[in-house]
Amino acid sequence: MEALNNLAFGFSHALTLHNLMYCAIGCTVGTLVGLLPGLGPLATISLLLPLTYSIPTTGALIMLAGIYYGAQYGDSVSAITMKIPHASSIVACIDGYQMTLKGKTGVALFTAGFSSFIGGTVAIIVLTFLAPVLGEVAFLFGPADYVAMMLVGFVCVSFVTTGSLLNGLAMCMIGVLLGCIGTDVNSGAQRFTMDLPFLVDGVGVVSIALGCFGIAEITKNLDAREERSPFNGKINLIPTWDEFKRIWPSALRGSAIGSFLGILPGGGPTIAQFAAYAIDKKVSKYKDEIGTGCIEGVAGQAAADEAAARTSFIPLMSIGIPENAVMALMLAAFIIKGIQPGPNMIASHPELFWGLVASMWVGNVFLLVLNVPLVRYWLSVFKIPYNVLFPCILFFCCIGTYSVNNNLEDVFITAAFGLMGYLFMRLELDAAPLMLGFILGPMLEENFRRAMLLSRGSFNVFVQRPISGTLMALISVFIVWQVTAFVLQQRKKGKGGVVPETTHALEPQE
Repeated sequence: MEALNNLAFGFSHALTLHNLMYCAIGCTVGTLVGLLPGLGPLATISLLLPLTYSIPTTGALIMLAGIYYGAQYGDSVSAITMKIPHASSIVACIDGYQMTLKGKTGVALFTAGFSSFIGGTVAIIVLTFLAPVLGEVAFLFGPADYVAMMLVGFVCVSFVTTGSLLNGLAMCMIGVLLGCIGTDVNSGAQRFTMDLPFLVDGVGVVSIALGCFGIAEITKNLDAREERSPFNGKINLIPTWDEFKRIWPSALRGSAIGSFLGILPGGGPTIAQFAAYAIDKKVSKYKDEIGTGCIEGVAGQAAADEAAARTSFIPLMSIGIPENAVMALMLAAFIIKGIQPGPNMIASHPELFWGLVASMWVGNVFLLVLNVPLVRYWLSVFKIPYNVLFPCILFFCCIGTYSVNNNLEDVFITAAFGLMGYLFMRLELDAAPLMLGFILGPMLEENFRRAMLLSRGSFNVFVQRPISGTLMALISVFIVWQVTAFVLQQRKKGKGGVVPETTHALEPQE
Protein backbone atom coordinates (compact mmCIF):
# COMPACT_ATOMS: atom_id res chain seq x y z
CA MET A 1 0.00 0.00 0.00
CA GLU A 2 2.90 2.31 0.77
CA ALA A 3 4.27 1.80 -2.72
CA LEU A 4 0.95 2.88 -4.24
CA ASN A 5 0.93 6.01 -2.08
CA ASN A 6 4.47 6.78 -3.20
CA LEU A 7 3.49 6.24 -6.83
CA ALA A 8 0.51 8.60 -6.43
CA PHE A 9 2.92 11.15 -4.96
CA GLY A 10 5.16 10.67 -8.00
CA PHE A 11 2.27 11.19 -10.42
CA SER A 12 1.49 14.49 -8.75
CA HIS A 13 4.91 15.67 -9.97
CA ALA A 14 5.09 13.76 -13.28
CA LEU A 15 1.68 14.99 -14.50
CA THR A 16 2.48 18.68 -14.29
CA LEU A 17 2.35 20.46 -17.64
CA HIS A 18 6.10 21.10 -17.83
CA ASN A 19 7.11 17.56 -16.90
CA LEU A 20 4.61 16.09 -19.37
CA MET A 21 6.17 18.28 -22.05
CA TYR A 22 9.72 17.14 -21.18
CA CYS A 23 8.59 13.49 -21.14
CA ALA A 24 6.97 13.85 -24.58
CA ILE A 25 10.09 15.56 -25.96
CA GLY A 26 12.37 12.83 -24.58
CA CYS A 27 10.22 9.98 -25.93
CA THR A 28 9.90 11.59 -29.37
CA VAL A 29 13.62 12.38 -29.65
CA GLY A 30 14.48 8.89 -28.42
CA THR A 31 12.22 7.27 -31.00
CA LEU A 32 13.71 9.36 -33.81
CA VAL A 33 17.21 8.52 -32.57
CA GLY A 34 16.31 4.84 -32.68
CA LEU A 35 15.13 5.19 -36.28
CA LEU A 36 18.47 6.57 -37.48
CA PRO A 37 21.13 3.88 -38.08
CA GLY A 38 24.13 4.16 -35.77
CA LEU A 39 22.93 7.15 -33.73
CA GLY A 40 22.06 5.80 -30.30
CA PRO A 41 20.96 7.24 -26.95
CA LEU A 42 24.56 7.55 -25.73
CA ALA A 43 25.52 10.11 -28.38
CA THR A 44 22.21 11.96 -28.08
CA ILE A 45 22.32 12.27 -24.29
CA SER A 46 25.96 13.40 -24.52
CA LEU A 47 24.94 16.21 -26.88
CA LEU A 48 21.93 17.25 -24.79
CA LEU A 49 23.59 16.98 -21.37
CA PRO A 50 24.59 20.69 -21.30
CA LEU A 51 20.90 21.61 -21.67
CA THR A 52 20.23 20.22 -18.20
CA TYR A 53 21.81 23.35 -16.71
CA SER A 54 18.84 25.46 -17.84
CA ILE A 55 16.06 22.91 -17.28
CA PRO A 56 14.47 22.15 -13.87
CA THR A 57 15.93 19.08 -12.20
CA THR A 58 12.95 16.73 -12.44
CA GLY A 59 12.14 17.79 -16.01
CA ALA A 60 15.74 17.36 -17.18
CA LEU A 61 16.05 13.86 -15.79
CA ILE A 62 12.63 12.86 -17.13
CA MET A 63 13.65 14.07 -20.59
CA LEU A 64 16.99 12.22 -20.58
CA ALA A 65 15.33 9.04 -19.31
CA GLY A 66 12.71 9.34 -22.06
CA ILE A 67 15.45 9.56 -24.68
CA TYR A 68 17.06 6.39 -23.34
CA TYR A 69 14.05 4.09 -23.16
CA GLY A 70 12.45 5.78 -26.17
CA ALA A 71 15.46 4.79 -28.27
CA GLN A 72 14.91 1.17 -27.24
CA TYR A 73 11.46 1.44 -28.84
CA GLY A 74 12.66 3.10 -32.02
CA ASP A 75 15.79 1.10 -32.77
CA SER A 76 13.78 -1.98 -33.74
CA VAL A 77 12.33 -0.11 -36.75
CA SER A 78 15.59 0.08 -38.70
CA ALA A 79 16.50 -3.47 -37.63
CA ILE A 80 13.20 -4.94 -38.83
CA THR A 81 12.75 -2.91 -42.00
CA MET A 82 16.35 -2.60 -43.25
CA LYS A 83 18.34 -5.10 -41.15
CA ILE A 84 20.38 -2.22 -39.73
CA PRO A 85 20.51 -2.67 -35.96
CA HIS A 86 21.68 -0.75 -32.95
CA ALA A 87 23.50 -2.68 -30.23
CA SER A 88 20.21 -3.38 -28.44
CA SER A 89 18.31 -4.54 -31.55
CA ILE A 90 20.73 -7.03 -33.08
CA VAL A 91 18.44 -9.99 -32.38
CA ALA A 92 15.51 -8.14 -33.99
CA CYS A 93 17.29 -8.55 -37.32
CA ILE A 94 16.88 -12.33 -37.25
CA ASP A 95 13.12 -12.86 -37.26
CA GLY A 96 12.06 -9.24 -37.74
CA TYR A 97 13.76 -8.86 -41.11
CA GLN A 98 12.55 -12.29 -42.21
CA MET A 99 9.00 -11.12 -41.49
CA THR A 100 9.68 -8.04 -43.64
CA LEU A 101 10.76 -10.25 -46.53
CA LYS A 102 7.50 -12.17 -46.12
CA GLY A 103 5.50 -8.94 -46.40
CA LYS A 104 4.70 -8.77 -42.66
CA THR A 105 6.60 -5.56 -41.88
CA GLY A 106 3.62 -3.90 -40.21
CA VAL A 107 2.87 -6.93 -38.05
CA ALA A 108 6.54 -7.17 -37.00
CA LEU A 109 6.69 -3.49 -36.02
CA PHE A 110 3.35 -3.70 -34.20
CA THR A 111 4.63 -6.75 -32.32
CA ALA A 112 7.84 -4.95 -31.37
CA GLY A 113 5.97 -1.86 -30.15
CA PHE A 114 3.30 -3.79 -28.26
CA SER A 115 5.84 -6.15 -26.68
CA SER A 116 8.00 -3.20 -25.67
CA PHE A 117 4.96 -1.72 -23.94
CA ILE A 118 4.48 -4.97 -22.01
CA GLY A 119 8.17 -5.10 -21.12
CA GLY A 120 8.16 -1.48 -19.97
CA THR A 121 5.03 -2.03 -17.88
CA VAL A 122 6.44 -5.09 -16.10
CA ALA A 123 9.74 -3.30 -15.45
CA ILE A 124 7.97 -0.25 -14.01
CA ILE A 125 6.01 -2.50 -11.64
CA VAL A 126 9.34 -3.97 -10.53
CA LEU A 127 10.73 -0.44 -10.11
CA THR A 128 7.73 0.65 -8.07
CA PHE A 129 7.58 -2.19 -5.59
CA LEU A 130 11.09 -3.65 -5.46
CA ALA A 131 13.60 -0.91 -6.36
CA PRO A 132 14.89 -0.30 -2.81
CA VAL A 133 15.39 -4.04 -2.24
CA LEU A 134 16.63 -5.13 -5.67
CA GLY A 135 19.30 -2.46 -5.68
CA GLU A 136 21.24 -4.65 -3.27
CA VAL A 137 21.14 -7.67 -5.61
CA ALA A 138 24.07 -6.24 -7.57
CA PHE A 139 26.20 -6.45 -4.42
CA LEU A 140 25.68 -10.24 -4.31
CA PHE A 141 27.45 -10.74 -7.64
CA GLY A 142 31.23 -11.02 -7.60
CA PRO A 143 33.65 -11.41 -10.53
CA ALA A 144 33.31 -15.21 -10.47
CA ASP A 145 29.52 -14.93 -10.67
CA TYR A 146 29.78 -12.61 -13.67
CA VAL A 147 32.14 -15.06 -15.37
CA ALA A 148 29.58 -17.82 -14.91
CA MET A 149 26.83 -15.57 -16.23
CA MET A 150 28.92 -14.71 -19.32
CA LEU A 151 29.56 -18.42 -19.92
CA VAL A 152 25.81 -19.00 -19.82
CA GLY A 153 25.61 -16.38 -22.56
CA PHE A 154 28.14 -18.28 -24.67
CA VAL A 155 26.17 -21.48 -24.18
CA CYS A 156 23.16 -19.64 -25.60
CA VAL A 157 24.94 -19.41 -28.97
CA SER A 158 23.32 -22.72 -29.93
CA PHE A 159 19.93 -21.01 -29.73
CA VAL A 160 20.90 -17.67 -31.29
CA THR A 161 22.51 -19.10 -34.42
CA THR A 162 20.29 -19.92 -37.38
CA GLY A 163 22.87 -22.24 -38.94
CA SER A 164 24.69 -25.26 -37.56
CA LEU A 165 26.03 -25.15 -34.01
CA LEU A 166 29.61 -25.69 -35.22
CA ASN A 167 29.38 -22.65 -37.51
CA GLY A 168 27.75 -20.66 -34.73
CA LEU A 169 30.55 -21.45 -32.29
CA ALA A 170 33.16 -20.52 -34.91
CA MET A 171 31.45 -17.17 -35.53
CA CYS A 172 31.24 -16.61 -31.79
CA MET A 173 34.98 -17.16 -31.41
CA ILE A 174 35.65 -14.70 -34.24
CA GLY A 175 33.62 -12.18 -32.28
CA VAL A 176 35.68 -12.87 -29.15
CA LEU A 177 38.90 -12.25 -31.11
CA LEU A 178 37.50 -8.99 -32.50
CA GLY A 179 36.69 -7.94 -28.94
CA CYS A 180 40.36 -8.42 -27.99
CA ILE A 181 41.52 -5.76 -30.47
CA GLY A 182 42.86 -2.67 -28.74
CA THR A 183 44.80 -1.85 -25.59
CA ASP A 184 44.92 -4.34 -22.75
CA VAL A 185 43.40 -2.73 -19.66
CA ASN A 186 45.81 -4.30 -17.18
CA SER A 187 49.14 -4.32 -18.99
CA GLY A 188 48.62 -1.48 -21.46
CA ALA A 189 49.92 -3.69 -24.28
CA GLN A 190 48.40 -3.32 -27.73
CA ARG A 191 46.72 -6.44 -29.07
CA PHE A 192 45.97 -7.20 -32.72
CA THR A 193 46.25 -3.53 -33.69
CA MET A 194 48.83 -4.15 -36.48
CA ASP A 195 50.44 -0.84 -35.39
CA LEU A 196 47.41 1.08 -36.69
CA PRO A 197 46.66 4.04 -34.39
CA PHE A 198 42.89 3.97 -34.97
CA LEU A 199 42.70 0.40 -33.60
CA VAL A 200 44.33 1.30 -30.27
CA ASP A 201 40.92 1.89 -28.68
CA GLY A 202 39.45 -1.23 -30.25
CA VAL A 203 36.61 -1.72 -32.70
CA GLY A 204 33.24 -0.18 -31.94
CA VAL A 205 30.09 -2.29 -31.73
CA VAL A 206 28.34 0.21 -34.01
CA SER A 207 30.89 -0.39 -36.79
CA ILE A 208 30.47 -4.16 -36.59
CA ALA A 209 26.67 -4.05 -36.34
CA LEU A 210 26.19 -1.63 -39.24
CA GLY A 211 28.79 -3.40 -41.36
CA CYS A 212 27.89 -7.06 -40.82
CA PHE A 213 24.15 -6.46 -40.93
CA GLY A 214 23.29 -3.20 -42.70
CA ILE A 215 25.91 -2.75 -45.42
CA ALA A 216 26.18 -6.50 -45.97
CA GLU A 217 22.42 -6.76 -46.54
CA ILE A 218 22.46 -3.83 -48.97
CA THR A 219 25.33 -5.45 -50.90
CA LYS A 220 23.49 -8.75 -51.02
CA ASN A 221 20.33 -7.10 -52.36
CA LEU A 222 22.28 -5.19 -55.02
CA ASP A 223 24.11 -8.36 -55.98
CA ALA A 224 20.73 -9.99 -56.66
CA ARG A 225 20.22 -7.42 -59.46
CA GLU A 226 16.50 -7.19 -59.01
CA GLU A 227 14.20 -4.24 -58.38
CA ARG A 228 12.55 -4.75 -55.07
CA SER A 229 11.28 -2.92 -52.05
CA PRO A 230 9.91 -4.85 -49.07
CA PHE A 231 7.59 -1.94 -48.30
CA ASN A 232 5.55 -1.90 -51.50
CA GLY A 233 1.91 -2.83 -51.39
CA LYS A 234 -0.64 -2.65 -48.60
CA ILE A 235 0.74 -2.76 -45.09
CA ASN A 236 -1.01 -5.19 -42.77
CA LEU A 237 -0.61 -3.70 -39.30
CA ILE A 238 -2.76 -5.58 -36.78
CA PRO A 239 -1.88 -9.22 -36.02
CA THR A 240 -4.59 -11.86 -36.10
CA TRP A 241 -6.04 -13.19 -32.85
CA ASP A 242 -3.94 -16.35 -33.15
CA GLU A 243 -0.81 -14.20 -33.53
CA PHE A 244 -1.84 -12.14 -30.50
CA LYS A 245 -2.01 -15.33 -28.45
CA ARG A 246 1.53 -16.13 -29.54
CA ILE A 247 2.85 -12.68 -28.59
CA TRP A 248 1.80 -12.71 -24.92
CA PRO A 249 3.87 -15.66 -23.58
CA SER A 250 7.07 -14.54 -25.29
CA ALA A 251 6.59 -10.92 -24.24
CA LEU A 252 6.04 -11.90 -20.60
CA ARG A 253 9.07 -14.20 -20.59
CA GLY A 254 11.19 -11.47 -22.15
CA SER A 255 9.91 -8.95 -19.61
CA ALA A 256 10.95 -11.16 -16.70
CA ILE A 257 14.39 -11.85 -18.19
CA GLY A 258 15.02 -8.19 -19.06
CA SER A 259 13.83 -6.96 -15.66
CA PHE A 260 16.37 -9.19 -13.94
CA LEU A 261 19.33 -8.64 -16.25
CA GLY A 262 18.78 -4.88 -16.27
CA ILE A 263 19.61 -4.79 -12.57
CA LEU A 264 23.03 -6.41 -12.97
CA PRO A 265 26.09 -4.33 -13.93
CA GLY A 266 27.22 -5.51 -17.34
CA GLY A 267 23.75 -6.76 -18.20
CA GLY A 268 21.31 -4.34 -19.74
CA PRO A 269 19.35 -4.44 -23.01
CA THR A 270 22.12 -5.90 -25.19
CA ILE A 271 22.55 -9.06 -23.11
CA ALA A 272 18.83 -9.29 -22.28
CA GLN A 273 17.77 -9.58 -25.94
CA PHE A 274 20.10 -12.54 -26.53
CA ALA A 275 18.97 -14.27 -23.34
CA ALA A 276 15.27 -13.80 -24.12
CA TYR A 277 15.73 -15.10 -27.66
CA ALA A 278 17.62 -18.15 -26.40
CA ILE A 279 14.91 -18.96 -23.85
CA ASP A 280 12.17 -18.57 -26.47
CA LYS A 281 14.01 -20.85 -28.84
CA LYS A 282 14.09 -23.46 -26.10
CA VAL A 283 10.66 -23.31 -24.42
CA SER A 284 8.34 -21.70 -26.98
CA LYS A 285 5.56 -23.83 -28.41
CA TYR A 286 6.70 -22.63 -31.86
CA LYS A 287 10.45 -22.94 -31.23
CA ASP A 288 11.05 -24.75 -34.53
CA GLU A 289 9.80 -21.69 -36.43
CA ILE A 290 12.00 -19.17 -34.60
CA GLY A 291 14.72 -17.91 -36.92
CA THR A 292 12.57 -18.11 -40.05
CA GLY A 293 10.36 -15.05 -39.47
CA CYS A 294 8.48 -16.07 -36.33
CA ILE A 295 6.49 -13.54 -34.30
CA GLU A 296 7.89 -14.93 -31.02
CA GLY A 297 11.39 -14.06 -32.19
CA VAL A 298 10.37 -10.40 -32.29
CA ALA A 299 8.14 -10.26 -29.20
CA GLY A 300 10.48 -11.77 -26.62
CA GLN A 301 13.58 -9.75 -27.47
CA ALA A 302 11.63 -6.47 -27.75
CA ALA A 303 10.07 -6.94 -24.31
CA ALA A 304 13.43 -7.88 -22.76
CA ASP A 305 15.13 -4.91 -24.40
CA GLU A 306 12.64 -2.40 -22.98
CA ALA A 307 12.40 -4.03 -19.55
CA ALA A 308 16.19 -4.03 -19.12
CA ALA A 309 16.35 -0.35 -20.13
CA ARG A 310 13.92 0.55 -17.33
CA THR A 311 15.33 -1.63 -14.54
CA SER A 312 18.88 -0.41 -15.27
CA PHE A 313 17.80 2.68 -13.30
CA ILE A 314 17.56 0.54 -10.13
CA PRO A 315 21.31 0.19 -9.38
CA LEU A 316 21.82 3.84 -10.39
CA MET A 317 19.20 5.32 -8.08
CA SER A 318 19.38 2.75 -5.27
CA ILE A 319 23.14 2.28 -4.81
CA GLY A 320 24.61 4.97 -7.07
CA ILE A 321 26.30 2.53 -9.48
CA PRO A 322 25.76 3.04 -13.24
CA GLU A 323 25.58 -0.30 -15.04
CA ASN A 324 26.36 0.98 -18.55
CA ALA A 325 27.63 4.05 -20.39
CA VAL A 326 24.19 5.65 -20.72
CA MET A 327 23.56 5.27 -16.99
CA ALA A 328 26.95 6.87 -16.37
CA LEU A 329 25.73 9.93 -18.28
CA MET A 330 22.53 9.88 -16.24
CA LEU A 331 24.70 9.84 -13.11
CA ALA A 332 26.51 12.90 -14.48
CA ALA A 333 23.14 14.62 -14.95
CA PHE A 334 22.23 13.87 -11.32
CA ILE A 335 25.55 15.26 -10.11
CA ILE A 336 25.20 18.38 -12.28
CA LYS A 337 21.95 19.04 -10.42
CA GLY A 338 23.66 18.54 -7.07
CA ILE A 339 22.08 15.14 -6.35
CA GLN A 340 24.07 12.06 -5.37
CA PRO A 341 22.18 8.84 -6.20
CA GLY A 342 22.42 6.17 -3.55
CA PRO A 343 20.63 4.49 -0.65
CA ASN A 344 19.55 7.86 0.79
CA MET A 345 18.12 9.24 -2.45
CA ILE A 346 14.57 7.98 -1.86
CA ALA A 347 14.45 9.62 1.57
CA SER A 348 16.29 12.81 0.56
CA HIS A 349 14.61 13.42 -2.82
CA PRO A 350 11.33 11.47 -2.87
CA GLU A 351 9.73 13.85 -5.38
CA LEU A 352 12.57 13.19 -7.84
CA PHE A 353 12.72 9.41 -7.38
CA TRP A 354 8.99 8.75 -7.51
CA GLY A 355 8.43 11.48 -10.09
CA LEU A 356 10.93 9.75 -12.40
CA VAL A 357 9.30 6.34 -11.82
CA ALA A 358 5.81 7.77 -12.47
CA SER A 359 7.05 9.51 -15.62
CA MET A 360 8.03 6.10 -16.98
CA TRP A 361 4.36 5.07 -16.87
CA VAL A 362 3.50 8.25 -18.76
CA GLY A 363 6.37 7.71 -21.19
CA ASN A 364 5.22 4.14 -21.80
CA VAL A 365 1.85 5.46 -22.98
CA PHE A 366 3.51 8.14 -25.14
CA LEU A 367 5.71 5.51 -26.78
CA LEU A 368 2.78 3.17 -27.38
CA VAL A 369 1.01 6.00 -29.24
CA LEU A 370 4.15 6.87 -31.21
CA ASN A 371 5.07 3.35 -32.21
CA VAL A 372 1.82 1.44 -32.73
CA PRO A 373 -0.82 3.69 -34.38
CA LEU A 374 1.86 5.63 -36.25
CA VAL A 375 3.70 2.58 -37.62
CA ARG A 376 2.01 3.14 -40.98
CA TYR A 377 3.46 6.65 -41.12
CA TRP A 378 6.92 5.54 -40.06
CA LEU A 379 6.93 3.06 -42.92
CA SER A 380 5.77 5.61 -45.49
CA VAL A 381 9.34 6.96 -45.48
CA PHE A 382 10.53 3.68 -46.96
CA LYS A 383 7.93 3.40 -49.74
CA ILE A 384 10.45 4.34 -52.37
CA PRO A 385 12.32 2.20 -54.92
CA TYR A 386 15.24 0.29 -53.50
CA ASN A 387 17.73 1.78 -55.94
CA VAL A 388 16.89 5.18 -54.43
CA LEU A 389 16.62 3.91 -50.87
CA PHE A 390 20.00 2.17 -50.57
CA PRO A 391 22.18 5.30 -51.09
CA CYS A 392 20.19 7.01 -48.33
CA ILE A 393 20.71 4.02 -46.03
CA LEU A 394 24.44 4.01 -46.73
CA PHE A 395 24.58 7.74 -46.04
CA PHE A 396 22.92 7.35 -42.64
CA CYS A 397 25.15 4.37 -41.84
CA CYS A 398 28.23 6.51 -42.48
CA ILE A 399 26.83 9.43 -40.49
CA GLY A 400 25.88 7.16 -37.61
CA THR A 401 29.31 5.53 -37.53
CA TYR A 402 31.15 8.84 -37.77
CA SER A 403 29.03 10.48 -35.03
CA VAL A 404 30.14 7.99 -32.37
CA ASN A 405 33.76 9.22 -32.13
CA ASN A 406 33.88 11.88 -34.87
CA ASN A 407 36.49 9.68 -36.51
CA LEU A 408 36.66 9.06 -40.26
CA GLU A 409 38.56 5.81 -39.76
CA ASP A 410 35.42 4.33 -38.17
CA VAL A 411 33.65 4.70 -41.52
CA PHE A 412 36.37 2.67 -43.26
CA ILE A 413 36.20 0.03 -40.50
CA THR A 414 32.44 -0.20 -41.04
CA ALA A 415 32.99 -0.66 -44.79
CA ALA A 416 35.49 -3.45 -44.08
CA PHE A 417 32.99 -5.22 -41.85
CA GLY A 418 30.38 -4.71 -44.57
CA LEU A 419 32.58 -6.70 -46.94
CA MET A 420 33.17 -9.30 -44.24
CA GLY A 421 29.42 -9.54 -43.56
CA TYR A 422 28.73 -10.03 -47.27
CA LEU A 423 31.24 -12.89 -47.39
CA PHE A 424 29.55 -14.43 -44.34
CA MET A 425 26.21 -14.28 -46.16
CA ARG A 426 27.65 -15.93 -49.27
CA LEU A 427 29.10 -18.67 -47.05
CA GLU A 428 25.75 -18.97 -45.22
CA LEU A 429 27.27 -17.99 -41.88
CA ASP A 430 25.13 -16.16 -39.33
CA ALA A 431 26.52 -12.89 -37.93
CA ALA A 432 24.42 -12.89 -34.74
CA PRO A 433 26.79 -15.26 -32.82
CA LEU A 434 29.68 -13.00 -33.85
CA MET A 435 27.98 -10.07 -32.13
CA LEU A 436 27.32 -12.21 -29.06
CA GLY A 437 30.99 -13.15 -28.82
CA PHE A 438 32.14 -9.57 -29.43
CA ILE A 439 29.93 -8.22 -26.61
CA LEU A 440 30.54 -10.98 -24.05
CA GLY A 441 34.22 -11.67 -24.76
CA PRO A 442 35.77 -8.54 -23.20
CA MET A 443 33.39 -8.73 -20.22
CA LEU A 444 34.32 -12.37 -19.64
CA GLU A 445 38.05 -11.61 -19.83
CA GLU A 446 37.84 -8.66 -17.44
CA ASN A 447 35.85 -10.52 -14.78
CA PHE A 448 37.93 -13.70 -15.16
CA ARG A 449 41.09 -11.72 -14.41
CA ARG A 450 39.46 -10.14 -11.36
CA ALA A 451 38.29 -13.52 -10.09
CA MET A 452 41.76 -15.00 -10.51
CA LEU A 453 43.37 -12.08 -8.66
CA LEU A 454 40.94 -12.31 -5.75
CA SER A 455 41.27 -16.11 -5.49
CA ARG A 456 45.07 -15.98 -5.98
CA GLY A 457 44.89 -18.19 -9.05
CA SER A 458 42.49 -20.80 -7.67
CA PHE A 459 39.75 -22.04 -10.00
CA ASN A 460 37.76 -23.29 -7.01
CA VAL A 461 36.21 -19.84 -6.70
CA PHE A 462 33.90 -20.67 -9.62
CA VAL A 463 32.29 -23.62 -7.79
CA GLN A 464 32.58 -22.48 -4.17
CA ARG A 465 30.42 -19.37 -4.52
CA PRO A 466 26.68 -20.24 -4.50
CA ILE A 467 25.72 -18.17 -7.56
CA SER A 468 28.64 -19.14 -9.80
CA GLY A 469 28.51 -22.76 -8.62
CA THR A 470 24.81 -23.03 -9.51
CA LEU A 471 25.37 -21.47 -12.94
CA MET A 472 28.34 -23.74 -13.63
CA ALA A 473 26.22 -26.77 -12.73
CA LEU A 474 23.51 -25.62 -15.14
CA ILE A 475 26.10 -25.13 -17.89
CA SER A 476 27.46 -28.66 -17.29
CA VAL A 477 23.98 -30.18 -17.44
CA PHE A 478 23.24 -28.32 -20.68
CA ILE A 479 26.50 -29.44 -22.33
CA VAL A 480 25.94 -33.08 -21.33
CA TRP A 481 22.38 -32.89 -22.62
CA GLN A 482 23.49 -31.40 -25.96
CA VAL A 483 26.27 -33.97 -26.44
CA THR A 484 23.90 -36.83 -25.55
CA ALA A 485 21.30 -35.58 -28.02
CA PHE A 486 23.98 -35.32 -30.72
CA VAL A 487 25.28 -38.87 -30.08
CA LEU A 488 21.76 -40.31 -30.21
CA GLN A 489 21.13 -38.39 -33.42
CA GLN A 490 24.29 -39.78 -35.03
CA ARG A 491 23.41 -43.33 -33.98
CA LYS A 492 19.99 -42.93 -35.54
CA LYS A 493 21.63 -41.74 -38.75
CA GLY A 494 23.99 -44.69 -38.71
CA LYS A 495 21.06 -47.09 -38.51
CA GLY A 496 19.52 -45.50 -41.58
CA GLY A 497 16.84 -43.64 -39.67
CA VAL A 498 15.41 -40.35 -40.81
CA VAL A 499 16.52 -37.47 -38.63
CA PRO A 500 14.38 -34.32 -38.66
CA GLU A 501 16.17 -31.20 -39.80
CA THR A 502 17.53 -29.18 -36.91
CA THR A 503 19.33 -25.91 -36.60
CA HIS A 504 21.52 -27.27 -33.81
CA ALA A 505 23.33 -30.08 -35.60
CA LEU A 506 26.99 -30.09 -34.69
CA GLU A 507 28.19 -30.80 -38.23
CA PRO A 508 28.36 -28.00 -40.83
CA GLN A 509 25.32 -27.95 -43.04
CA GLU A 510 25.80 -28.35 -46.74
